[in-house]
Amino acid sequence: MFIPIRDDAPTYRTPYVTITLIALNSLVFLYSVSLGTKGFHFFTLEYGFIPYEFVNALKSLPQYDSALLDTISSMFMHGGWMHLIGNMLFLWIYGNNVEDYFGHVRFILFYLISGLAAIALFTLFGPDSQIPLVGASGAVAGLMGAYMVLHPRARITVLVIFFFIQFFTLPAKVVLGFWFAYQLLMSIMGSASGGGVAWLAHVGGFGFGYLLLRLLTKNGRRGGATQINRQRVIRMNW
Repeated sequence: MFIPIRDDAPTYRTPYVTITLIALNSLVFLYSVSLGTKGFHFFTLEYGFIPYEFVNALKSLPQYDSALLDTISSMFMHGGWMHLIGNMLFLWIYGNNVEDYFGHVRFILFYLISGLAAIALFTLFGPDSQIPLVGASGAVAGLMGAYMVLHPRARITVLVIFFFIQFFTLPAKVVLGFWFAYQLLMSIMGSASGGGVAWLAHVGGFGFGYLLLRLLTKNGRRGGATQINRQRVIRMNW
């Protein structure tokens, strides 16, 4: 197990959107578990994203919502406590720096579109899947891809739990490169959602975030850069 704990990339802006997203995801999850086991199951089926229903324009209970709306609602749902905690930890570590780059409004657009890109790739390779896709991990993966472009030399402290428990501090490009390679390997070795993990959604989100930031920075849209604690804080000039 490879868990990021903190990073040393500084920010200028207070990450209001990142904090709000963490709060919204947590509130939606608390509401879903308050419904009880059956209610939680119904809630997941109704508002999680199911590729088969989307591709075939179906809904089990169409009077409640549409498969199109599920692409958004599914990003704020989680299957359990560890699923929520893991995603929110990643969102906090990487989200504040990406929000600092984009600004608040454009950050939320980037976050949601990253989630849609993750869902799109998952659906492309699994159009007949009838298992609900839930979680913020596809959108968060987009933030991770963007972070890798913006702060490849940032130092990330990770907790490694294998046959031992040890903290390591590594460059972001190593941590994120290893994470992406693992997601890609698992998506190739298993099914798109093997073991209950939507590996391809992670690949889709990360790939979108990475490629978009490479394009923006290549075209001179880095914005102003300031040195803080030997780290470059880059903000977009729109």
